[in-house]
Amino acid sequence: MTDKSPTDAPNAARKRWMAVLARAGANAIAARLEGIGEIPAFVRLRGPEIGLAMARGRTGGGGAPFNLGEVAVTRCTVRAEGGPIGHAYVTGRDARHAELAAQVDALMQDASRAAELERSVIAPLEAAETVRRATIAAKAEATKVRFFAMRNMRT
Repeated sequence: MTDKSPTDAPNAARKRWMAVLARAGANAIAARLEGIGEIPAFVRLRGPEIGLAMARGRTGGGGAPFNLGEVAVTRCTVRAEGGPIGHAYVTGRDARHAELAAQVDALMQDASRAAELERSVIAPLEAAETVRRATIAAKAEATKVRFFAMRNMRT
């Protein structure tokens, strides 16, 4: 027996595209949206508003949680003309980023547009994020100290 409900699949997909949009920059999202053609008008329902959220850490990376500090967060909610409502929360103070992410969220909920947006907006942004993370990991790996090798060199 699983604890997952039938609505978990759409929520997982939405969680994925919202994570991609939150990590991408406003300019990257805007550049990808230019190539998809006609976009409906949007009405702002809330924001963009800038506030603070508490960032939590864990001792030793997996131990007891503690309050690390506050981080700026921008949120926005929009409604596509005659369509669904899109929400976005992004770290930082970039109101344009939050609004664009909310617009894409609303568009992705429209089944007639979702496949095109996945192909032309979400997938390229996700690929760029993967490359960026791999570059950072490679730079970090180059500075890694291998203590095992140093211990073997002394004997």
